Amino acid sequence: MDINFNKNEDFNKLQLAALKKKLLKVYKGGGDARIEKHKAKGKLTARERIEYLFDSNRDSIEIGALVGDEMYKEHGGCPSGGVVVKIGYIEGKQCIVVANDATVKAGAWFPITGKKNLRAQEIAIENKIPIIYLVDSAGVYLPMQDEIFPDKEHFGRIFRNNAVMSSMGITQISAIMGSCVAGGAYLPIMSDEAMIVDKTASIFLAGSYLVKAAIGESIDNETLGGATTHCEISGVTDYKAADDKDALDKIRKIVSKIGDFDKAGFNRIASIKPKENEEDIFGILPKLRTDQYETREIIKRLVDNSEFEEYKKDYGKTIICAYARIDGWAVGIVANQRKVVKNGNKEMQFGGVIYSDSADKATRFIANCNQKKIPLVFLQDVTGFMVGSKSEHGGIIKDGAKMVNAVSNSVVPKFTIITGNSYGAGNYAMCGKAYDPRLIVAWPSARLAVMGGSQAAKVLLQIETASLKKQGELITPEKEKEILATIEEKYNAQTSPYYAAARLWTDGVINPLDTRKWISMGIEAANHAPIKKQFNLGVIQV
Repeated sequence: MDINFNKNEDFNKLQLAALKKKLLKVYKGGGDARIEKHKAKGKLTARERIEYLFDSNRDSIEIGALVGDEMYKEHGGCPSGGVVVKIGYIEGKQCIVVANDATVKAGAWFPITGKKNLRAQEIAIENKIPIIYLVDSAGVYLPMQDEIFPDKEHFGRIFRNNAVMSSMGITQISAIMGSCVAGGAYLPIMSDEAMIVDKTASIFLAGSYLVKAAIGESIDNETLGGATTHCEISGVTDYKAADDKDALDKIRKIVSKIGDFDKAGFNRIASIKPKENEEDIFGILPKLRTDQYETREIIKRLVDNSEFEEYKKDYGKTIICAYARIDGWAVGIVANQRKVVKNGNKEMQFGGVIYSDSADKATRFIANCNQKKIPLVFLQDVTGFMVGSKSEHGGIIKDGAKMVNAVSNSVVPKFTIITGNSYGAGNYAMCGKAYDPRLIVAWPSARLAVMGGSQAAKVLLQIETASLKKQGELITPEKEKEILATIEEKYNAQTSPYYAAARLWTDGVINPLDTRKWISMGIEAANHAPIKKQFNLGVIQV
């Protein structure tokens, strides 16, 4: 191992430690005091409920753990968006669970909460896996109601999706484990089956105070909408549970009786761990996002037995295309290469940039994977497409458009791992969030932006100084340096993987060593949904 490897390893492990520290804080939800108050009511926390529900000997992954990070500070924050979403196994069946965290603003819905709930439903719809709702929410967060109530991707879309999933035959089960009020009451009752916990849970369109104000009726919440009312009088709920664990046990029994599913038929054999040491990733990945490294060495530490078959190895060298297996699943890998390579004896190509030949190769490979029904894995470390007269005259826009077309029309499931840079149109071509990856996650080393920080800062500096000069302000070199530093600080904060994860541009920031688990569980979920569409590129410039 050389000194650079050791420096990289130290830096990347510190980055990982920072991620773990941030997650530990997030896992506390509204904080120790609110957790204690919540438990004093005889209730489990959202995370405890999911842990109890899931099979203890199986893996799970959390969607959007960092949602809301550093957002809504003026409202006291919203850790994890006030809702915990995990994919795991219940009685051996893969499911996605959505659990309101009542320690965060009583489980109230912020704008990002709605987005996260819709993401969970999107995963259930795409993969046709059962979805379980553990409801404990005060409803819409009223100070921000204008950002959560009326639009297409707002609160009401949740119930529309309930109806759509029901028509698709996707199992939905709800447990009302606390408050469930107003419009939110439709979510559990639009599920296939609903249960309610006695004494600690209630469901109604309007609580006792609003009923008194609206029609003058005096009634307590338990009589209005408690377990006895809805299980014995209204018939709104299907089962009464004695406590949280009893409700979760009932869900396990229901799920255990769900029949088998039609499979997409993705190829899988026995899993083999990578032959190369997976922890070497921390030493291979450079400290600086502008430095070079060999992407093949990363791939070797992600794929079974560290083996892969490379497609068109000596052509289009700034993108690596390869067939491999991850946890036994056959995959097609499309990865950016950041190492300087030669194109014959004439030209040096710099990794992270997509050239015409690389785009052409990737397009062909994506088409091949669609024909063979092989899921695609994108490893993003891309600064964009090559610019300049030579590239423009060579048709870089046309070749880039072909690649984007192939990614857009791909019918096999796609999974995106952002390992480094994710800039501009490169993000699109390498299956960014807008291109419907089944799952998309970032490593702590990731950066997402329309362009690199230094380039963007210089452009923004020119705009800012020009504006100030028009106003008659004298711009000294010192002043210019000060402006540049301010711009860079703000821009770098916005390119952070945590900034992206907070807004659900990705499903999370993960430990690189968990990448195989995310991809494997993602393909297993996708295997629930047979492919019904044919791959068709449509009209392209050849």
